[in-house]
Amino acid sequence: MAELIPAPTRIPVPGGKMIDEYVGRVNSATDALSIAHMVAPPNWTEPFQTPRFDEYTLVLRGQVVVDTPDGVLQVVAGQAILTRAGERVRYSTGDLETEYVAVCLPAFAPELANRDEEQA
Repeated sequence: MAELIPAPTRIPVPGGKMIDEYVGRVNSATDALSIAHMVAPPNWTEPFQTPRFDEYTLVLRGQVVVDTPDGVLQVVAGQAILTRAGERVRYSTGDLETEYVAVCLPAFAPELANRDEEQA
């Protein structure tokens, strides 16, 4: 049976980034995957992490910068990136406010992100 998700749950995070989770552990009690709409301010960054989930990121406007062991990837509006579970990455934005959608398989959970402690 179809299930309407009437609104997201806003998840507060440091650094001025807004996360609106539509599907996931918080808003829909879904463990299999999460879908979130994000808006991050210019020059936002988060710690390096080695997540235990695949993450698909679709950039709607601005730019997501992804640091990987193989180099830095700049993902601009209209592009997407897939980072795989077990891959060490760090996400940040460039000089513009950035809007994007993230889909995580399985669903995002802080304990699955495995963020570097010294930068958290």
